[in-house]
Amino acid sequence: MLKDIIEVQPRENYQLYIKFEDEKEGIVDITKLVQFTGIFERLKELNYFQSVKLNPEWGTIYWENGADLDPDVLYSIVTGETIYQDKSRAI
Repeated sequence: MLKDIIEVQPRENYQLYIKFEDEKEGIVDITKLVQFTGIFERLKELNYFQSVKLNPEWGTIYWENGADLDPDVLYSIVTGETIYQDKSRAI
């Protein structure tokens, strides 16, 4: 997929509005993606969660504590497309 996120806006109840470079956009409920443990524990604080930032170099979103989310996973959620897997590669 490799579509960069170009806009992010925090919404209520741990949701984020996300827009991609190909103009696809939608709302992602982060509570359905992560458990608020480990690096994501700080995101339980709603004020901190809402401090989400966009990193155009990485094409994704992040928080100052180092938490970030894979843009391919977010794109899949927003568009309903599956993430491509190269089945010809041996594991």
